[in-house]
Amino acid sequence: MDTAARPGETAQTLDRGLRLLHLVADAPGGLTVTEAAQRLGIGRAAVYRLVGALTGHGMLRRDGEGRLRIGVGVLHLARRAQPLLAEGALPALRRLAERTGATAHLTVVEGGEGVALAVVEPSWTAFHVAYRTGSRHPLERGAAGRAVLAGRAGGTGPVSTSGELQSGAYGVAAPVLGVPGLEGSVGVVSLTPLDVTEVGAQVTAAAEAVAAAFS
Repeated sequence: MDTAARPGETAQTLDRGLRLLHLVADAPGGLTVTEAAQRLGIGRAAVYRLVGALTGHGMLRRDGEGRLRIGVGVLHLARRAQPLLAEGALPALRRLAERTGATAHLTVVEGGEGVALAVVEPSWTAFHVAYRTGSRHPLERGAAGRAVLAGRAGGTGPVSTSGELQSGAYGVAAPVLGVPGLEGSVGVVSLTPLDVTEVGAQVTAAAEAVAAAFS
């Protein structure tokens, strides 16, 4: 008798496994198997099978109290994906930096903070803001983080700030929307005040171009 899983069963198992990963990732204190089963609407035995497979691939781990936590395998995948994400965003960021004369950046959410994943400086300006790739900041401070929060609340337009992350710096950013699994924003930062109407439209267009590149 053929005991191979049917395509529908395989797809359901994969869906449940991915949902379990998302649940654990969104639970700062981890989850018990019982909690996971309740939230997934399946039996504990099914959760144990999912946990066994995901643990074997390093995607989940059990802490000292037996609670489910995200494993290092997820971090490994994330690190490998980030350069690809940055590369895909660079064309839109280059156009944005050259058109605005301001430093353009793609910021993504990681560990509850905003992280500058890709940065492009304009080529023709005498002075511009130096913004390092990998820089972190709270989402509640700076245009990039505020744009992410606005996107969570359903906002689509640009957000502007002044001096929140660096004294004398001005920022405009817009959320990147419609890309499953990605929370981020595209923005610019400048040493001089920015025309929010004009630059805001350019930043929003760049954010849409980045979203299109990964859709």
